[in-house]
Amino acid sequence: MRFVPEVTARLENKPGRLAKISSALAHEKVEVLALSVMDSAAERSVLRLVTDNLETTRKILTSLGAEHEISEVLAVEIDSRPGALARVLEKLAEEHINIEYAYSAGVSSPGKALAIFHTNNPKRAHQVLTDAVGNGNGNGNGHAPGRRPLHSR
Repeated sequence: MRFVPEVTARLENKPGRLAKISSALAHEKVEVLALSVMDSAAERSVLRLVTDNLETTRKILTSLGAEHEISEVLAVEIDSRPGALARVLEKLAEEHINIEYAYSAGVSSPGKALAIFHTNNPKRAHQVLTDAVGNGNGNGNGHAPGRRPLHSR
């Protein structure tokens, strides 16, 4: 897991806007690692994306007139199997870390998925998940000794 820059852009809600951005990224050979689009108001949507080239992504959005901002999010590679995401979320919940928003991308490597988390305490979230992986309890491999799963409390 690692911290990665995430671009958040506010877009006009109209046909072709996202396609134009995606085409421009493809033309510049920028790989989109994770993406989320949600409507926020009748005429606006929120695009969040993680790419392999932040500077080129910023230049493209600026050239297309898309207002955007950059923030850091936690990118966590998890097993692509039932329960893996739940175990990561339980570990964060046990430490009272709130997920403000999250989204995931398809396979980042065979049998894996990439989950993106924006939390109320990113440094602590990173520490909790790093400790869980170091103890052999991360990525859906079980629970910390002596702690009951959150859903059984």
